[in-house]
Amino acid sequence: MFTLNCRGKLLAANHPLIMGIINVTPDSFYEGSRCDDADAVFRQTERMLKDGADIIDIGAQSTRPQSQLISMEEELTRLSGIVDVVTDKFPEAIFSIDTFYSKVAGICVAAGASIINDVSGGQMDAGMLETAAKLGVPFVCMHMRGTPQTMQHLNDYDDVTKTVLDYFITRTEKCKAAGIKDVIIDPGFGFSKNIEQNFQLLNNLDKLKMLDRPILVGLSRKSTIYKTLGVTAGESLNGTTVMNTVALMKGASILRVHDVKEAKECITLFTHLEGS
Repeated sequence: MFTLNCRGKLLAANHPLIMGIINVTPDSFYEGSRCDDADAVFRQTERMLKDGADIIDIGAQSTRPQSQLISMEEELTRLSGIVDVVTDKFPEAIFSIDTFYSKVAGICVAAGASIINDVSGGQMDAGMLETAAKLGVPFVCMHMRGTPQTMQHLNDYDDVTKTVLDYFITRTEKCKAAGIKDVIIDPGFGFSKNIEQNFQLLNNLDKLKMLDRPILVGLSRKSTIYKTLGVTAGESLNGTTVMNTVALMKGASILRVHDVKEAKECITLFTHLEGS
């Protein structure tokens, strides 16, 4: 069990949690996650909360491989009238902001978000760790080499699990030194890792439990699944459920997913299995 202090809302988990993905982008790799205006975000949020999402993760920058980097200003433009509207309509819900810009994080937390989800672990904006600490919100620290534009060329590892573990040992200490109290670790499946490395990392996910931090896993509909199965991202829900089940058995604390209902069913069955 773990607890997260989300700006006064205490998220206590005695079972794995679900983070639903909403992308305010035209180019995220899975079309089903894209929302182009506040009404679409509202409808998707409502559906995900009804299906059992514990956290709604909103992002305005695609981080798929070789995606086009957008500026902080463009990211804020895409998010304008989004975070404040949905947090007002769903005041009891917990929202995270998926960004590596500290200013975007600050503005969105002021608008109602209560978790920062940074794919760079604070490395793409030197002010991010200090900002997260001052805001007093949980911080998702992900492993990635380089940037989404360069990461696919930075996957040379002697031992991918050891590298990720060493990264988190160092990075969580930096988060702690900055004053961040709640750090969630995300091994970054698909980020600067090839298919074989993703499978190796998933198979060894339980080794990250030694860090005594909640482990967030984002495998939903990723290319490791659909390329291995020879299908499309749209056809990879069944494969996603299989991988999520393995992740739960290996110690995942939070599943970041496009399909909340199916993830909820997965967690329900897993929880019953664990308690049997």
